[in-house]
Amino acid sequence: MIEVKNVFKSFGENKVLNDISADFEKGKVNIIIGTSGSGKSVLAKCIVGLHEVDSGQILYDGRDFTKMKVEERREIRKEIGMLFQGSALFDSMTVEENVMFPLTMFTKMSRKEMLERVNFCLERVQLTGKNELYPAECSGGMQKRIGIARAIAMKPKYLFCDEPNSGLDPQTSILIDALIREITYEYDITTIVITHDMNSVIEIGDNINFLHQGFNWWTGNNKEIVTTDNPEVTNFVYASDFMKQIRGKMVSDK
Repeated sequence: MIEVKNVFKSFGENKVLNDISADFEKGKVNIIIGTSGSGKSVLAKCIVGLHEVDSGQILYDGRDFTKMKVEERREIRKEIGMLFQGSALFDSMTVEENVMFPLTMFTKMSRKEMLERVNFCLERVQLTGKNELYPAECSGGMQKRIGIARAIAMKPKYLFCDEPNSGLDPQTSILIDALIREITYEYDITTIVITHDMNSVIEIGDNINFLHQGFNWWTGNNKEIVTTDNPEVTNFVYASDFMKQIRGKMVSDK
């Protein structure tokens, strides 16, 4: 579990996070949504230590990350898996080398042990036998799955996913969502997903935090978000024609 308590963050005169508190639960897909500039990316960067908070606490299973020294934070980061928006694979490395990279950096595993772990992770994301391919030879969906395999290589307690469906077609997005959900439940991980994809929110959002103008404006789950009467949330959720159709159907079915 990750707890954010009364976090403030400003850049000069620009106050980005205003007294943010949120609980990101273990074994659940925790989603952060909001319009551009609402503070969701800054919040995620504060949680992993890329930004220092001005005040407040960030607790990893009760461990106060904000008060830790560099070496203590390094130990926490070994427990974190990251899936970046653009996959962030190394173009000059094979699939196998990309997935193995964190193992070579942070463990003392033998080559055989690392390869066994890599093959297990690739099998888990349905990429068995793709070890020798390079990222340029892989589709966008495959690259995302490689990114997931690398993210779980270290058996993380915490998984951060930044816009995991960005640039993907709807069918591949559904596959990525399913993988994130399955891995979260299977390994009992605290997963945090930043997304604009309302389909992801509806399909896998166990715990949703909606940020608005730097405040944690609304918290709920994927069932509650489609029925809330919070005007800011409603305007965000039903901005697309597709979601308006869903809402219309819900009203007509009552």
